Amino acid sequence: MAGFQQVKANANIYFIKNKNWLLSTALNYRYTSLQTENPEVLQPASTHGDFHYHSEALTLSYFSKLLGKTSIYSASLSTDGSDEHFERIRGMVTASLILKANSKTKMMLGLAGIIDPSSQIPILPIFTYENRFSNGWVLDVLLPKKILVRKNISNNGRVSIGTEMDNTSYYIYHNNNTYEFRQIDLNSGAIYEHNLGGNLMGTFKAGIKTVLNTRVFNKEESFKNYIWEASYQPSFYFNAGISYNPFGRSGKK
Repeated sequence: MAGFQQVKANANIYFIKNKNWLLSTALNYRYTSLQTENPEVLQPASTHGDFHYHSEALTLSYFSKLLGKTSIYSASLSTDGSDEHFERIRGMVTASLILKANSKTKMMLGLAGIIDPSSQIPILPIFTYENRFSNGWVLDVLLPKKILVRKNISNNGRVSIGTEMDNTSYYIYHNNNTYEFRQIDLNSGAIYEHNLGGNLMGTFKAGIKTVLNTRVFNKEESFKNYIWEASYQPSFYFNAGISYNPFGRSGKK
């Protein structure tokens, strides 16, 4: 792949938030620009492509008690698509149990079931772990998504080092067929977050991107029944972003 640029925009909105129930929506948009030596990744006879991808999810969560510990059950319904069409409807259910929660350590174990014929793994274990060390560093684990160690380095700044999993998807239309491009990445490196004031947060990421797999497959088929697959050498990546939390506290982190 000769060139890869992305612009992302995300929003999380809470409709109901109380002791037992949480109803929220997640809205995501991603613009991807690619330059490649493999025209089949984009469209016939083309080595450059611009793609628009969006997804929307509505999630209902219920908080209860199981074996004397807090349990969380959730159900999500999501859609996605391109600038031309809505493409998929997906479902997901999760059940999690908070095993430990105090000022130093938090640990949770759960299971997720994904209702989507194209899903690579229909049933997925969930494990989260956070541990605060006496030297100010914090171990932040959310498997299979990320493993990070982080530390506040000023009143408004925080640095993190570790690995995060990311994915890129978009839809390709050719000969009255709809195909999906899906790529799974591991981004390993450093992250710096800085409170810009007014509930604005700036984020800067840099490191090495490792592509785990890249495939193109017919939307009506599964990820395993692909028509094209590629592998790439690890490459340097850089990311800069701004987020806004209307419910956060401005000023110090």
